[in-house]
Amino acid sequence: MPVHTVVEPAHEGKGIAGSLARELYAVAAREGSAVAPLCPYVVRWAERHPDEAPAAGPELIRAAEEWLAAHSERF
Repeated sequence: MPVHTVVEPAHEGKGIAGSLARELYAVAAREGSAVAPLCPYVVRWAERHPDEAPAAGPELIRAAEEWLAAHSERF
């Protein structure tokens, strides 16, 4: 489960984070999985690309936030 998008400063502005977000949603679609975006960048990307990033319901977001809080040592 990707939790945060990180691009080194030297590589910012090259579309890398957008490519990561796009591929995340593409993989989820192929696998029949939903994405609960928690990374602020991915949240904004998804808002700008609703055709590629189906909106996650509040229950899914809440469950993802609870899971992340319970497993924060992993991240």
